[in-house]
Amino acid sequence: MATQQPAARPANPRFSSGPCAKPPTFELAKLADAALGRSHRAAVGKAKLKDAIEGTREVLGIPADYRIGIVPASDTGAMEMAMWSLLGERKVEMLAWESFGAGWVTDVVKQLKIDAESKIADYGQIVDLASVDFANDVVFTWNGTTSGVRVPNGDWIAADRDGLTICDATSAAFAMDLPWDKLDVTTFSWQKVLGGEAAHGVIVLSPRAVARLENYTPAWPLPKIFRMTKGGKLIEGIFTGATINTPSMLAVEDYLFALDWARSVGGLQGLIARADANAQAVHDFCAANDWIANLAEDDANRSNTSVCLKFTDDRIQDGAAFAKAVAKRLEAENIALDIGAYRDAPAGLRIWCGGTVETADVQAMLPWLAWAFEAEIAAQG
Repeated sequence: MATQQPAARPANPRFSSGPCAKPPTFELAKLADAALGRSHRAAVGKAKLKDAIEGTREVLGIPADYRIGIVPASDTGAMEMAMWSLLGERKVEMLAWESFGAGWVTDVVKQLKIDAESKIADYGQIVDLASVDFANDVVFTWNGTTSGVRVPNGDWIAADRDGLTICDATSAAFAMDLPWDKLDVTTFSWQKVLGGEAAHGVIVLSPRAVARLENYTPAWPLPKIFRMTKGGKLIEGIFTGATINTPSMLAVEDYLFALDWARSVGGLQGLIARADANAQAVHDFCAANDWIANLAEDDANRSNTSVCLKFTDDRIQDGAAFAKAVAKRLEAENIALDIGAYRDAPAGLRIWCGGTVETADVQAMLPWLAWAFEAEIAAQG
């Protein structure tokens, strides 16, 4: 039983699932070269935006014929842009196993009112991927940020599909292998795995997605902020650094720093290894303690970034209050910040394990989690 406070403390208590921990070498001084007070359309601004795009391509291994754009409103903006611009040409299958995926279902079914089939799994589970019909467009999250459940790989996606795959990869990009040949539209935010600043999204388009954009016009009006074509042709400038609206050049500089850091730890494979090691520390802790478990029911689908946990002890009288009390106790001790479960998710904890987190900090935090658990059990009386 953990009754006394552990001696060791995490050097960095930031385990938030977004915005996530900055890279370990981050200092504000590292952003001194930011093009502040300059137009993003000036040569210096365009050059930095292009560097961000091509750095994304390099680190993630995105094919040369895929377009990459920096867009407004984080991953949400990128996903909305994709759905409003591309869907409606054919039937859609909506796959969801957590709150953000469920949000995309709401947009498509209730707002766009597209012919859609929704396949929704409970938290901790995943839909039957073998049942997906790729004659349809398919919309899904690669990694459920609020459930800790991810698709195991891309084998379930048909190579000879007729429809498009639209993938929300915001807590997967830079931490998991994404099979670009299976993904037609991919979106993410750099505030997640690379710990960048919020408000900017990234959209990646395959040649098949570009062809859809240039040959299909949705039945509904498109706001300027969603438009990627003009006169039936792709607006190429969006994908070379001429953003739709004004970006934060400070946030862009921060992302360029994060990309450099990613290269320094071995690029994509180095980032994946760091996330895997962090998540494994939590998985091992759960295996060693019968009062806590991974929310993901199938080990093959466990996330290596947003690791969601549930308390399983029969002595717990009020699950939601107990989980909040444990998170509050750890925050008060400056051991783990922002680790409560997402508001729509089952009661529990959510520990961010992406590559910007140091494994030593995860390992130092976990004994404190055991201490907080025992303290709250005792506090129940």
